[in-house]
Amino acid sequence: MSELATTGPGTESDPILTLANVQQSYSGVLALRGISLDVAKGEFLTLLGPSGSGKSTLLRVIAGLEEPDSADVMRLNGHSIVGVPPEARNVSTVFQHYALFPHMSVGENVEYSLRIRKVAPEERRRRAEAALALVRLPDKYGRRIHQLSGGERQRVALARSLVMGPDILLLDEPLGALDERLRLDMQLELIELRRKTGATFILVTHSQEEAITMSDRIVLMRAGTIEQMGSPRDLFASPATEFAARFMGFENVLRGRILRVAAQDAEIDIAGQAIRGRVVAKNLRPGDTAFAAIRAEHIHVAKNADRTNHLRGTAGTPVYKGRFTDVPFKSPVGDLMVRLDGADDVLPPQADLNFAPETCVIGSIGPESAGQEETSSKGKKHD
Repeated sequence: MSELATTGPGTESDPILTLANVQQSYSGVLALRGISLDVAKGEFLTLLGPSGSGKSTLLRVIAGLEEPDSADVMRLNGHSIVGVPPEARNVSTVFQHYALFPHMSVGENVEYSLRIRKVAPEERRRRAEAALALVRLPDKYGRRIHQLSGGERQRVALARSLVMGPDILLLDEPLGALDERLRLDMQLELIELRRKTGATFILVTHSQEEAITMSDRIVLMRAGTIEQMGSPRDLFASPATEFAARFMGFENVLRGRILRVAAQDAEIDIAGQAIRGRVVAKNLRPGDTAFAAIRAEHIHVAKNADRTNHLRGTAGTPVYKGRFTDVPFKSPVGDLMVRLDGADDVLPPQADLNFAPETCVIGSIGPESAGQEETSSKGKKHD
């Protein structure tokens, strides 16, 4: 990317980053299990997953801070980066805790990478001021770091990373240290910054809300592998595995056995109840163990419920959450959570519940990797 580019995302067909069969281990434990991934120029890609899934390890491999055990291909902007040290890769990393130098001014922090590359002082100043203007801190050049708020420090860290005009900006949980309101504001700042610069962003986070809000594409990781990859809408509405459904926030995830499969929908037996839903996984067959997932807001309470996906439930203690109320129910298929818009609704002890087939997703259980995740959490940290 050219210096502080202000064009939109690129349209060239060749990916800016290509990884093929990347493996990394710590003390014999695999942290990355053959990761293959293409990243488009100008894309905002998010590596999402729980602790121990390998997302931060993958980011460090891209940055050159970790050398993988093996890789068939690692190519950045058309050039192999296998064995290339981090300072020779045109990438910049923004860390959760900023890593700013407290004894330096804001301007000196932003200029640091330019100074060690022997850029002339006048040029350093010009580029630093341009980077600070880009992150909406045009008047902070001479301030000290301790005089800044958390959000301003994060912007300084972004300016320092952008000043070199990196091919890829790597963001390692950059919002994790911010309070909720500031974190939401910074999400919008990052979206706007990517739009202004046309840069390629790769974000690491464990927050599905952050991933959905900011990303063009999400890579959901689990135990060093890619569990599912797609647009935010794909992962939010159509998680293909039980792990993906749970991680993407489906409150109701139930196991059963497939009764019938068609092109777009399926029927699953859960504790003797036939439930219809959308198929979100390939190669499901009658008799397979599978899951059905329904978001709490898609289960409705009605006296005259439709007989499709109809259940009789016993209400538990409601939990008031401000904009809505969550009510647990005991049902023939197991425990269900129902979300009501009206905080003051009064429910009878027994109620009819139903949900539309299009709001219920049916998919595969996925690889049984709980043992892998437990093992991978031991030894050196490799988020």
